[in-house]
Amino acid sequence: MTVAATQGISLATLLKLGRVSNLPTVWTNVLAGTVLAGGDWRSGRTGLVLFAMSLFYIGGMYLNDYFDRAVDARERPTRPIPAGEISAAAVAAAGAVLLAGAIVLLAGAGMTAAITGVLLALLIVGYDAHHKEVAWAPLVMGGCRALVYCGAAAASADTISVAVLFPALACAAYVAGITYAASRESSDNVGSLWPLLLLAAPLLPASAALMQSVLASAFYAVLILWLACAVYLLIKRPRAGAVSRAVGWLIAGISLVDAAFLTGAGAIGAACWAVGGFAATLALHKQIAGT
Repeated sequence: MTVAATQGISLATLLKLGRVSNLPTVWTNVLAGTVLAGGDWRSGRTGLVLFAMSLFYIGGMYLNDYFDRAVDARERPTRPIPAGEISAAAVAAAGAVLLAGAIVLLAGAGMTAAITGVLLALLIVGYDAHHKEVAWAPLVMGGCRALVYCGAAAASADTISVAVLFPALACAAYVAGITYAASRESSDNVGSLWPLLLLAAPLLPASAALMQSVLASAFYAVLILWLACAVYLLIKRPRAGAVSRAVGWLIAGISLVDAAFLTGAGAIGAACWAVGGFAATLALHKQIAGT
């Protein structure tokens, strides 16, 4: 009989499984997608999308651990399933229920949002099931983040405009770069450096911030500085665990990318909330690992 069966499943286990420390970056993706689509980010509908995307993320993380359970037993035995904190069947069932619930919630925002939700669920499951087998899996993970933007835009405006699609694709490339680096965490060596060029993708659409104001330009400068520091850690690896630390920084940086996009659209107030998401992610990483 497992520990989980005898003692019950703790909240800490569920939070660790869902990697909930990264949730603020999902919320800022929703914020950016909504604002760039011309929607009202303070509306109840945006709250619905935030909740739905949170379920997509947590459900995806649960299924990721389910499909990776054999690898984790060898390389990361402290993860909840190999550690006996929860059964693989329970994790799979919970992940499936969360994804289904997320689709239903997003469908409440319209047909376009519903279609986006179904596509997002398919990409999540496809990535979780096959990411160890295909070299281009990071692009699929990036696509998941792009669909968070698109889902938010579809829910608020019932359409996905170029103003949303271009930043969404840039964020997708950035997340693909993070995913590539994260896949090298165990060896603490990123190997080939050229995939890291994907991390620079947001700099072009975010450069619209330079046309706004000095304050907007400052958001853009902070993004460049943070990205440069993370890439330095990845390439130079000045200390043990540098790759893991850099990956954590880059994950939190997703919210800085959103903030830069928002300032480019003239939404300084929303951008400040995105910076708050960045700070929250860094703080939460100290309690719950983001990878």
